[in-house]
Amino acid sequence: MIWIRTRRALLGAAAGVLLLGACGYDATVVPKPDVEESSQAAPAVPVECDNATESYASSGDRTAALRELTDRGQLVVGVSADTLKLGSANPFNKSTIEGFDIDVAKAIAGALGVQLKLRVIVAADRIKLLKSGDIDIVARNMTMNCARWTEIGFSAVYYNATQKVLVRKDADGRYLKYKGPQDLAGLRVCAPAGSTSIDNITRIEPDAVPVAAANHTGCLIKFQNGEVEAITGDDTVLAGLVAQDKYAVVPDQQKLTDEPYGIGANKDDVDLIRFINSVLDERRSNGAWQSSYNTWLKPYLGDASAPAPKYGR
Repeated sequence: MIWIRTRRALLGAAAGVLLLGACGYDATVVPKPDVEESSQAAPAVPVECDNATESYASSGDRTAALRELTDRGQLVVGVSADTLKLGSANPFNKSTIEGFDIDVAKAIAGALGVQLKLRVIVAADRIKLLKSGDIDIVARNMTMNCARWTEIGFSAVYYNATQKVLVRKDADGRYLKYKGPQDLAGLRVCAPAGSTSIDNITRIEPDAVPVAAANHTGCLIKFQNGEVEAITGDDTVLAGLVAQDKYAVVPDQQKLTDEPYGIGANKDDVDLIRFINSVLDERRSNGAWQSSYNTWLKPYLGDASAPAPKYGR
């Protein structure tokens, strides 16, 4: 495959980029999304496909995968730095980003034999940066769906999350009555701009008032300031928010949606996706997936096992 996709130089890319490598990172400001925060988010237009969780058959062809990196000496991965347990700065060493998603990124770079560069991005910029070639892949709790497959490619599912709702409890442990999305009618509910979470809540409960923020940390700030009554998102993300706020709670509830996570890549980089799938296969079989899950997510979400891959594209 002849490489024709161009990339802006990483260090000269848009202001507000956070790059991490073996020697630490440039502690610049985390970028804001190009969209403005809004209290009214338009629902996404549904796109149909046979199976959004089906990816390309795995391949260990490292040479073919390397040809699809912009810089064959490094893998640039879009990640979160403020999603506790998935991708967040270590509280004792701010130069280190760690979590379940970061473990996946490290495994892929290690298998490719290249330097890992972590670029902190917001949810709204994931697809844009993949399509432009500014990053090679995204490991940032990204849900696979039919609409996104029209713009980018995905690995096989590496984690099955579910969307739920977080509400506030008082000093006595009482919290906002919540048994289902119908209880959100008339309430302000926060989710990151550009995420499936905000689209889903708009579709499932049209009388809820969606409020967009740059990320879930922005939602938590709004929640703590009384600007919203609830936050919605993947159970993995909400677990991290509860760990940060003693007045936040995720009540017992039915899931709103399934949110299968895949590693995002440029749509043309099929060889890279196939190689990533081989890395995910190995992590499932050698216990690396389970070890990572037990470290980061099991204390909050309980027992789980690695999802079986679906191939056939």
